Amino acid sequence: MNYLIIALIGALGAIMANKGIAVFNDGLRPIMPEHIEGRMTRKELAATSFAMSFGLVIGFGIPFSLTASIILIHCILLGTDIIGTFSPDGKKGLVVSGIVGALYGVGILVGLEGIVKAFALLPVNFMGSLGEVGKPIVIAFAAFPALATGYQYGAKKGLVNLFFSMIARQIAIIVSPLKVGTVSININPEGAALIVGMAILLFFAMREKSDEEAIDLVSIFSERVKRIKRNIPLLMVMGGLVAAATSMNLMAGDPISLNLMKEGQYLDAGFAALARGIGFIPLVASTAIATGVYAPVGMTFVFAIGLFVRNPILAAILGAAAIGIEVLFLGGIAGFLDKFPGLRKSGDNIRSAMSKLLEVALLVGGMNAANAIAPGIGYFIVIGLYILNDIAGKPVVRMAVGPIAAILVGVIVNILAVVGLFTPPV
Repeated sequence: MNYLIIALIGALGAIMANKGIAVFNDGLRPIMPEHIEGRMTRKELAATSFAMSFGLVIGFGIPFSLTASIILIHCILLGTDIIGTFSPDGKKGLVVSGIVGALYGVGILVGLEGIVKAFALLPVNFMGSLGEVGKPIVIAFAAFPALATGYQYGAKKGLVNLFFSMIARQIAIIVSPLKVGTVSININPEGAALIVGMAILLFFAMREKSDEEAIDLVSIFSERVKRIKRNIPLLMVMGGLVAAATSMNLMAGDPISLNLMKEGQYLDAGFAALARGIGFIPLVASTAIATGVYAPVGMTFVFAIGLFVRNPILAAILGAAAIGIEVLFLGGIAGFLDKFPGLRKSGDNIRSAMSKLLEVALLVGGMNAANAIAPGIGYFIVIGLYILNDIAGKPVVRMAVGPIAAILVGVIVNILAVVGLFTPPV
């Protein structure tokens, strides 16, 4: 069943990219109409897609997937963007992209399992220590609403949000487990902090209203919106598949929820995915309306559904319904965001806050993991590689440097152990 679901996700993702229905890379979406409307050749589109996505698959998706043995969705859907755009036009392209996409999805799953098994055979098995990469994220993820508030409304209001989020976290620790009659309810501290932080951010954002007459994007790009709505069935199938795969712990939508899933904290992972979905509403809605090309996982709420609903069949039904509702109400969502520009801006700031938090937390996690693998050498290599990456112009995105460096430390100490220059810590 795991292989079948991943194969279907890979096939459908590649087909939708080939037909210009949906692409995962946010930067590629505005370029798709250039090919759809005949201003860009298939070869040019493919080259652009490869340049945008390949580095992220290798340097972002795979390292995170290895640290948790859960597939980060970027591994598959960035790859299917490339496969779909490289496949030819017409019915031949549909068949080629579907077959290659399915094989690619299965290959990612088999390859991940194979690498984990191969690591177990090494003189120094460092897979256990790689778990340290995500531990700072598990604690720190609840701070991102406060960071988003700071980005949008200044450091003082961000500090206020951080303070009340911290108080909510400590109260949750004191009162948990909460007893209601004979029922005992465990309150997760990070979950409580996240809810309070998001509530404060949304309170500030809702107070900011527009005085100018909004531009009706839906009427300007009405034909492109109709194009998206014609493809609702395919998008709903993809939403159902991704929600089911998430419910089965096969995949995650972002590094924060991935690491929470690894720790078995599905409720917190769901809240993190839900907050991320809120952050992606403005981006996905505006680019979809303007381009006529949707995202294969929509506004990413399908991941939250998969985490909150632990039954794969029910998650699939709800995930399909969520994508359908998103598409049907695209116009209403755009209109609502125009009335509350603070909410539209908060989407960008939530994504910025998450990225910055991940960058710091993953660097700390990568250092801790590398030091657990090889005390002393670990810190030496991770810090050195992080700064050298900056000097080289950041060929690897900053948030991926920590996990990649930790994996490299594991490979290096195995080579040193073989030649007698390293003794594993007891």
